[in-house]
Amino acid sequence: MPTRLLSYILKWLLLSSLVAVGAGSASALFLVSLDWVTDYREAHGWLIALLPVGGFVVEWLYLRVGQSVVGGTNLVIDTIHGSDAQHPARIPFRMFPLVLIGTLVTHLLGGSAGREGTALQLGGSLADQLTRPFRLSPTNRRLILMAGISAGFGSVFGTPLAGAVFGLEVLVVGRLTYQAIFPVFIAALGADYVTRWWGVGHTHYAITTVPPITPLLAGCALLAGAIFGGCALLFTRTTHAIAHLASRYIAYPPLRPVVGGVVVAGAVWALGTTRYIGLGIPVIVESFGQPLPAYDFIIKLLLTTVTLGMGFKGGEVTPLFFIGATLGNALAYWLALPTGLLAGMGFVAVFAGAANTPLACMVLALELFGTPCGPYAALACVTAYLCSGHRGIYGSQLVDKHKA
Repeated sequence: MPTRLLSYILKWLLLSSLVAVGAGSASALFLVSLDWVTDYREAHGWLIALLPVGGFVVEWLYLRVGQSVVGGTNLVIDTIHGSDAQHPARIPFRMFPLVLIGTLVTHLLGGSAGREGTALQLGGSLADQLTRPFRLSPTNRRLILMAGISAGFGSVFGTPLAGAVFGLEVLVVGRLTYQAIFPVFIAALGADYVTRWWGVGHTHYAITTVPPITPLLAGCALLAGAIFGGCALLFTRTTHAIAHLASRYIAYPPLRPVVGGVVVAGAVWALGTTRYIGLGIPVIVESFGQPLPAYDFIIKLLLTTVTLGMGFKGGEVTPLFFIGATLGNALAYWLALPTGLLAGMGFVAVFAGAANTPLACMVLALELFGTPCGPYAALACVTAYLCSGHRGIYGSQLVDKHKA
């Protein structure tokens, strides 16, 4: 083995392993904390009335001490894209406690949000702390940041292969960064191992029936994918529109989540159920095995776009899983595919369209549901990706090649 190659492998084994330990441990802490605040909220429903107050406090903290990290996941992506001259300093470590606290407050008080955005920021901010001690070049800094977001994604969902592909795919629509392939896979696999080592598990989903694919069923999968892509487009545009209107008409940032919190808390009170707030994991699990109300997906979509568009902290991906799975469940009334299979297809395809990451979502389906669903998930993810427009949930994502 050439000395240069051996040096490269050893260097990135060390760096990626350090990223894995940090990101995996952070994800374990985050997931345990998230379970605790969710259980506490369900046992003390009155906390939802405090959602506007919690939103104000978190946004005020960001205004006072977190202006340098207010960009969140987009800041991490921008830093990867930018040159060392544009981003000379490390991503401040304060991103770690601020996004962790902010997301936990959102879930404790009843916002509708996810966890991937937090995991990406935890992984990215921790990874960038290695830039200065190891005197990483601009190129190597970008690679270690990509390793950080892959480790965060892979460990928070228990899907290390999808996390690695996500880190390669999410930055630029239409282009993969193969230069980072070794660091991101080592970091994602290692972080998943570390999270499990801490004794933190993940939700299991089961698709019980997957029929052999036929031209008719392939056509159904393509049609479902187009619908999933339209849903992803609706989610993305609604979230961006709400954020734009909020910044235009509410000049003081801490007041934006106050308004959003009133709307979401009022909706929860009017609906008389907490089914549509938080992660919504129980509903996702239900969607694989039994018919659900056809309107579940649209209620979750509206509550999530208001929560995130008005400035609450958290991620988009688990709500997108909810929206996709329940939409797929509803489509089982009309398409000749099993309910569980359509729920699984929607689970990954709406995310594929919203994040512009079809390859990562195909791998995600294989890791979560098993290989038999692969052809259906692939058709749905690719079609959703094509039908969802170029602007996704990550505003800093670049476009290298148009989809069509």
